[in-house]
Amino acid sequence: MINVSHLSKRFGNHEVLKEINLTIKQGEVVAIIGPSGSGKSTLLRCLNLLEKPNSGTIAIDQVILNSQHYNHKQETNLRKQSAMVFQHYNLFKNKTALENITYPLIVGQKMAKDEAKQYGLSLLERVGMLAYANQYPITLSGGQQQRVAIARALAVRPKVLLFDEPTSALDPERVHEVLQVMLKLAKENITMLIVTHEMEFAKYVADRIIFMSNGIIVEEGQAKSLIDNPQHELTQRFLRQLTDEVDFEI
Repeated sequence: MINVSHLSKRFGNHEVLKEINLTIKQGEVVAIIGPSGSGKSTLLRCLNLLEKPNSGTIAIDQVILNSQHYNHKQETNLRKQSAMVFQHYNLFKNKTALENITYPLIVGQKMAKDEAKQYGLSLLERVGMLAYANQYPITLSGGQQQRVAIARALAVRPKVLLFDEPTSALDPERVHEVLQVMLKLAKENITMLIVTHEMEFAKYVADRIIFMSNGIIVEEGQAKSLIDNPQHELTQRFLRQLTDEVDFEI
C-alpha cells in the first residue's frame, strides 16, 4: 500500500530525513516511535506532501510520485490516497461537528448536501459522536474534537490513514477514548501509519513498529518483539528512558 524509496528532506542545511526506505502492506498498522526531532512527523507529512521532499519516490496504492519531478495533477492524486489526523485536531471553529465533515465533501467532491449529511452522521456514529453532531468545537473536549477529526479523515475514503501524535495534546483521561476509536479502526483492515508516544498502545495495536532517530530508521520489527526485546542500542536507550523513574532532589 505504501512504498517509500530513498526519501530525503532538508530544512536549510539540516537534513531531517536521510534516504528513508519503507514498505507498508495493505491493512497493516505501523507505529513510528522515537525521540523528538528524529523526523517522525516530517516523514508523515512528506507522504501527503504537506512537506515537499528533496529527493526520493513515494508510492501509495497505484499512485507513484517522483519528488523531484511532478506536476499539480500528480500531487493531487497522491494526496487523495491518504488522510491525516493532526495533533491539534485542525477543525473549523465556525462549523459544527457535522459541518466539519460535510464541508470538504460538498465543496471538494461535489457531493449532494443530503447525501453528505447522511454520510457524515454515519461517520459520527462510527466514532461515538452522533449525539454531538450540531455542536461547535469550542463546546467539545479535546478527545471529542479528535474523534470528529478522525471521522472527517474517514469521510474521503482514504487508502491510508496518517496519525500525527493524535493523543499528545489531550488530557490523560481523554486519551483512552481516542485510542479506543483507533483500535476499532485497526480491526477493520484499514492501513494506518501512526506517529505516537503511547508505547502500550503501539505494542498491542500495531502490527509493526519503526524506531527512528536522527532522520533514519534505526530498527523495525514486530510490535511486541521490538518493545520487549529491542536489538539496537539507541532503541534500548529510548525505551529505557520512558520507563526509568526520575530521580531528582529539590
